[in-house]
Amino acid sequence: MGGSTGPLHGLRVLELGSFIAGPFAGQLLGDYGAEVLKIEAPGTGDPMRRWGITENGESLWWPAIARNKKSVAIDLRRPDGRDLIRRLVAEVDIVLENFRPGTLVDWGLDYAALSAINPRLIMVHVSGFGQTGPRAGDAGFGSIGEAMGGIRHTTGNPGLPPTRTGISLGDSLAALFAVIGTLAAVHERAASGRGQEVDVAIYEAVAALMESTMADHEVAGVTRGRTGSVLPGVAPSNVYPTSDGAEVLIAANADTVFRRLCVAMGDETLSADPRFAEHGARGGNMAEIDAIISDWTRTMTAEVLLKVMEDNGVPAGRIYTAGDMLNDPQYAARDMVVRLANRFGVRIPAAGVVPKFSRTRPATPVAGPVLGGHTRDVLTGLAGVDGAEWARLAADGVVVQPAG
Repeated sequence: MGGSTGPLHGLRVLELGSFIAGPFAGQLLGDYGAEVLKIEAPGTGDPMRRWGITENGESLWWPAIARNKKSVAIDLRRPDGRDLIRRLVAEVDIVLENFRPGTLVDWGLDYAALSAINPRLIMVHVSGFGQTGPRAGDAGFGSIGEAMGGIRHTTGNPGLPPTRTGISLGDSLAALFAVIGTLAAVHERAASGRGQEVDVAIYEAVAALMESTMADHEVAGVTRGRTGSVLPGVAPSNVYPTSDGAEVLIAANADTVFRRLCVAMGDETLSADPRFAEHGARGGNMAEIDAIISDWTRTMTAEVLLKVMEDNGVPAGRIYTAGDMLNDPQYAARDMVVRLANRFGVRIPAAGVVPKFSRTRPATPVAGPVLGGHTRDVLTGLAGVDGAEWARLAADGVVVQPAG
C-alpha cells in the first residue's frame, strides 16, 4: 500500500462503543483515511482487546479492528468525562456509536444535545433493532440479528438445525451499512450544511441481503429453507471432489458456461440432453448433473482440474483456508495481506484495504493502539485541556495515559 492519505482524509470520527459492529465501521473509515478517535474505558478498554484467540494476553484480532485509530481513555460514566466528549464533538464530523439505545440519552450525549454543539455533526447509530420500534431498547447481538434477519433460516443442510457462517456476519453487515450511510450523509451535508442521524439495525442489515425471499413467500407461496451447498434451481454450482481430497467449487450454471464445461469434460452431448440443456432443466435435475460432474472431477487432482477449468473459461476455485489466503499470489498482488506489528513486535497478518483506489491510496494500516495511548495529545489538541486540567482529570481517574 502506498503513502497517501486516503479519500476520507480530513474527516474526524469519534468512535464510541465496543465489540464488532461499531468498531469494524470505524476500522473501515480509518482504512479510507479518516482520523478515528476511539474512546475507551480507562483500565479495561474495548473487550475486543482480549477477544478470540490471544497471544501474550492480547487478541490477534485487535491490531486489525483497531488499526489506524487513536485510543483516548475517558470514563464516560463520570460527568467530567462526558464533558470532554462534548468538547471533542465540537471538533469532529462524525460520532459512531453502538451502545444500547437510550444509553447516550441518559448521559446527555444524544443527538439533540450534541447537534446543538455542532450542527454539522453526523451521528451514526449501530444497534440490534434500531433506535425506534417496540424492540429498540432490547439487547441485540449480531447472532440475534442473523436469526431475525432471515439468514440463519436459510443457512445449513436440509432437515438439520440452522447453522452460522463461521464469522460475525450480522455485525459486519451492519458495519458496512454504517459506512455506506455515513458517506451518504457526508455527501448530503456538503449541500445542506447540516448533519443528521444514521440509524443502522443489525437485523435490517441482514434482511437487506435476503434477495427475494419475502416476495417468494407472499406472492408465490414459496418459503426458502436450508439447501446445503447449493441454491435451488441453480446448477451446476457446487463443491466437487478431486482425487487428492481437495474441494473445488465450479460455477457453470449459465447456459454458455455449462456448454464450455461439457467441452472440458469431453462430453458435448450433455449440453444437448433435454435434462441439462437449459438453466431451468438443470435446476430441476440438479442431483443428476452434480453426480455426473463429481464422477469426472474425482479422476484428477485439484491442480489439474483448476487448470482445465481455466483453459475452458469455466469459473472455479479451491475452497480456501486461511493458510491458502496467506500464500495465494492473487492476494499478494493486490495487497490483500498486510502485516501489522503489535506492541510486542509480532507481525500479525490481516486483510488489506477494500476497495482499491487508483489515486487517493490509503497509507499502510497501523496496528491498533495501546489503551489510552493518544489521550493527552487528542485532548490537548482538540478539547483544549491544559496542564492543570489534565493533572486534575488524571488524578480523579477520568482520563488515563499509559506511562512512557
